Amino acid sequence: MKKPTTRRQFLAQTAAVSAAAAIPYHFTSAQESTKSKSKNEQLQFALIGVGGNGTRTAPVGKEFANLVALCDVDADHLRDGNQLLTGGKADTYSDYREVLSRDDIDVVQISTPDHWHAKILIEAMLAGKDAYCEKPLTLTIEEGKLVRRMQKETGRVVQVGTQQRSSFDKFNKALAIIAEGRIGKLKRMVVGIDGGGWSPEIPAVAVPDALDWDRWLGPTPEMPYRYLRHPSKEADKGYTNCHTQFRWWYEHSGGKLTDWGAHHIDIAMLGIAAAGQNNDPVSVDGTAKHAVDFKDGIPVQTDRYNTAQGFDLHVAFADGDVEMSIRHDVDNGILFEGELGRIFVNRGKLVGKPVEDLASNPLPEDAISKIYRGMPMKQNDRPAHWENFMYAIENRVQPISDVHSHMKMLNVCHLAGICCRLGRKINWDQSTEQVVGDELAHSMMSRPYREGYEIDMS
Repeated sequence: MKKPTTRRQFLAQTAAVSAAAAIPYHFTSAQESTKSKSKNEQLQFALIGVGGNGTRTAPVGKEFANLVALCDVDADHLRDGNQLLTGGKADTYSDYREVLSRDDIDVVQISTPDHWHAKILIEAMLAGKDAYCEKPLTLTIEEGKLVRRMQKETGRVVQVGTQQRSSFDKFNKALAIIAEGRIGKLKRMVVGIDGGGWSPEIPAVAVPDALDWDRWLGPTPEMPYRYLRHPSKEADKGYTNCHTQFRWWYEHSGGKLTDWGAHHIDIAMLGIAAAGQNNDPVSVDGTAKHAVDFKDGIPVQTDRYNTAQGFDLHVAFADGDVEMSIRHDVDNGILFEGELGRIFVNRGKLVGKPVEDLASNPLPEDAISKIYRGMPMKQNDRPAHWENFMYAIENRVQPISDVHSHMKMLNVCHLAGICCRLGRKINWDQSTEQVVGDELAHSMMSRPYREGYEIDMS
C-alpha cells in the first residue's frame, strides 16, 4: 500500500488552504439564534461519514447551518446521501482532508465508524473547524487525552453527540430530581444497555466496487472484508465487519459498552455529580460473555463478531458510598436508587414515586435550567443538542456535552471493555488517569495506528 500523504503535505497541495482557518468567528449578536438567521448568514457545515447515522442526524444540523459538502469512502453512500440530504447539490469527497482544507467550511459533523473519530476530530480542530462528533468520541483512553489537550490548545468548540444531555423532559428532569434531593443520598445505579451482536462464521469476500476498503479501515489493522447475507434481513443488513455491524468488532469499536454505554453511563455519572457525591471511578469488575476466545485480551478467532454479548459489571467510585452495575439483561435505561426512593429513566419514560410526587410538590422553576448550566433551553433532544452547539459556537463556551466531561464517562466504558476482554478486575487512578497494578491492562489504554493512518499533528 502506498503510504498516504500527511495532512501538511496534503494541505500544501490543495489550493483552498486558508491562512485564517484558526481565527475565531465573530458574530453580530451573541444571543441571536443561528436557526433564525438567513441562509447567507448561517455557518457552512460538512458531513464526514454519510452512512446510516450521518443521514439520520445531518437533517437536524441543516436547520442551523448550510450543508455544503459530504464525504464518505463508499461512493454509493455518498451519492445516495447527497441526493437525500441536499437534492444532489452538495460537493462530494472521498478524502476528508479535502473537506478540512476548505476555508469556507466552519463546522464539520463527524459520523464515521468509531475508529475514525479521534483522528478526524483532532485534525479538524487543527484546521480551525468546530465539530459535532458522534459518540463514542474515541476508541481508546489515550486518544481521549489527546483530544482534550487539542481542544484546550485550539479553543475549538466540540459537541459530542450524546443528545440525552439535551433531553429536558426525561434525562435532565431526572437529574434535577436527584439534585433537589428528592431521592436522598444516591446509593446504587443499574445501567441497562442491552446485549451485543452475534454472528455465525463470516466468510471473506470481494470488496464491493463502491467501497474503498483500505481507507475505511484507516487506522485499524489490515483485514479481509467479510460479509454474509442474513437469512431474514435486507441485503445491506447482513453480517459483516463493515457498515453498521462494525460495532461488534473490538478492532473498530467497543460494542454495547461504548454504544448505549456512552449514553446511559454518561447520565448515571452525571447523576452522581448531581447528588453532590464523588463520581471518580476507582475500579471495574465483573463477568462477560463472548462468542470467541481471547488470549491476552486479543480475540483468537477473526471470522465472527467478538465484542461482549452479555455482561454483569460493577463500577466502584472514590468515596465508596455509591456503586454502579452495568448489565445486558435488564430494561434499557438507568435505575437510580437513593435513601429516600428510586427513579427509572430511559428515552421513553421517567417513572418512580419521586416523579409522581411532583404533581403535589413540583420542582423549582429553575431546577432543570441549573442542570443545563443556565444555557438556553430550546426544543428537545437532538434539535436542542444542535441548538446548544450553535450557542456554544456563537459565545465561544463549552457546550453541554463537552469532550472533557464526556471522556471521564467514556473512560469507564473503555475500562469496562478491558475488564471484559481480560476477565479480571481493573483498577484505575483518576488523578493520573492510569490503569494501575496491571501491565497488560495498562497497555490496552492505547492501540497502534496502521502505517500511513497515524493522527497528523502537523
